[in-house]
Amino acid sequence: MTTAATTSTEERQGPLDRLRGLQREGRIAAEYPSVPALLAEIAQGETAFADLARAGRLLAKQQAKDITALHEGVRPAAVAVAGHGIVDTLVPSLTAELARHGIPLTATVGDYDSWQRDLQDTGSDLYAPGTELALCLLDGQQIFDELPLPFTAEDVSRGLTAKLELIDRLAAQYGEHGPGTLVLNTLPLLSSHTRQLVDHRSRAELAAAWYEFNAGLLRLMARHARLHVVDLAPLVAETGPVRDTRLAAYAKVHLGEDLLARYAREVAHLLRSLRGQAKKVLVVDLDNTLWDGILGDDGADGIAAATTYRGEAFGRFQRTVKQIGSQGVLLAVSSKNDQEPVLAVLRDHPDMVLREADFVRVNANWQPKDGNLRDIAAKLNLGIDSFVFADDSPFECGLVASSLPQVAVVRLDEEPALHVERLLADGWFDVRELTAEDRRRAGQYRSEAGRQELLENTGSMEEYLAALDVRLEVSTVRDLELARVAQITLRTNQFNLTTERLQQADVRARIDDPAHLVLAVRSRDRFGDNGVVGALFARREGDVLTIDNMLLSCRVFARGIEQGTVATLLRHARDTGVTEVRAAYRPTAKNHKVRDFYPSLGFRVTEETPEGALRFTHDLADLPEVPGHLTLTFEPAQA
Repeated sequence: MTTAATTSTEERQGPLDRLRGLQREGRIAAEYPSVPALLAEIAQGETAFADLARAGRLLAKQQAKDITALHEGVRPAAVAVAGHGIVDTLVPSLTAELARHGIPLTATVGDYDSWQRDLQDTGSDLYAPGTELALCLLDGQQIFDELPLPFTAEDVSRGLTAKLELIDRLAAQYGEHGPGTLVLNTLPLLSSHTRQLVDHRSRAELAAAWYEFNAGLLRLMARHARLHVVDLAPLVAETGPVRDTRLAAYAKVHLGEDLLARYAREVAHLLRSLRGQAKKVLVVDLDNTLWDGILGDDGADGIAAATTYRGEAFGRFQRTVKQIGSQGVLLAVSSKNDQEPVLAVLRDHPDMVLREADFVRVNANWQPKDGNLRDIAAKLNLGIDSFVFADDSPFECGLVASSLPQVAVVRLDEEPALHVERLLADGWFDVRELTAEDRRRAGQYRSEAGRQELLENTGSMEEYLAALDVRLEVSTVRDLELARVAQITLRTNQFNLTTERLQQADVRARIDDPAHLVLAVRSRDRFGDNGVVGALFARREGDVLTIDNMLLSCRVFARGIEQGTVATLLRHARDTGVTEVRAAYRPTAKNHKVRDFYPSLGFRVTEETPEGALRFTHDLADLPEVPGHLTLTFEPAQA
């Protein structure tokens, strides 16, 4: 029984102490959904990385299987770690960083100096089934360990060239046989290495060869779809020394704990993006967030985002927000202000970098901000868990964090010079690759205003759809669309019949398989081009076609696109000798609205599991019609 005194004591404790209490009482597994909020508090502290590592050691005592057994929908991450030196110290930080996103860690750590051997051996832990990330931690010492003595800058250059060629071959092998994503990193260059050459010309030649190697390593990402390279240079700039010299000499720990803690955060960002959990919307406050001052008190002439030292800091923050918004992140405002003065500032104030047109929604009112975020989510038809909220008010941040725990809260403070750093610290919007649709997304959402006006001015949904002039193109995926189709499988949650997540390499493998049919769904209407809005995956075995998944962006719901796509596929299947089409539905917390999609097109349920998963069949005797308001082009090249 929890008493008021107990609650008061817990409130006085810091988040790390509360986590220790959960661990002592054996309640980490049961209370795991509350762990990300505790870790978010820890991450705000001055000793955040060290404290997160301590938290990770507590969490590592709890097996992931115990957590997943109690919480439906929690999926652990299987991560294999190898390196040149001792890399065990990575695990606590990685445990905590993944737990910040509700992901328990199951880690295997290779032996000392095992990275090359493990990458060559397809039977190693790096290749174990279910491994999502294979981390091979590289350090500069391995290059110098293989040099002759004495060595020259030319020897180093030859060694680096040979190492890059080896890594290229191993990355190709992992791409063919590995189950997940191979993660490498650039090599820090230490003064204790360069200063062994006493002439400055040789040092310069060594450094040039070193940076060319790192650049070549980063470029390998373009050659290998299952490869990711973490650039350690920005992390080293933040942490200081790469290693503790004594630990490197005596314990073979060539990358220090501080650096590995920041590396762990980058890896957690990567996994989140690979799972399609990148955030989509940034909602910002205005007063003392986008500009210096309070509009209601100081008036438009009394606020600044330029011309003063503090104002310039807010201007830098605005430029950063605009930059993020140019890459597919939707920008919105939630501010305790009156609407018209806010719009006037965004339209006309000379200091503003951000203008009204940069935002898909401006909510300036006196309602609670958690309610405003719900309103914005409803208007955009997006899940609240795709939101990031940035505000300088501890009260507003606390309100949103407590009532909407799915929202990522960025707590800004009174020091505007730190706003940019705090916004970018957690990589909430990181994606594997930016697509053309990403760059057009804000404009596409803004064009919804025209569609909404048309809907309000027509007498019925049928009249609206006819006037909308929806033109649909369904055909095999083009090379330039590969990244977008993979992204749809990763980030679409509502209209996603089986929620099978695919990386680009997985989509490519299906496209290259003659038995598979991979279709991109493109849409445009009188208000503009929506681009690739959906995808359909199917495979043929004899005279049976199985639809593995159908996905559609929430931007184009209720326009008949999904019905037209499947109706046309069914007709194509019958015309090419198929006698039966099968499909499936796997329930999630977000896709319940599409449970009856297949039955609405004449599919019959053949199986239902206790968990609510369904299997369907269609005998193609009575085919559904393509909605009459659609102009549809269908060009499959397979199956």
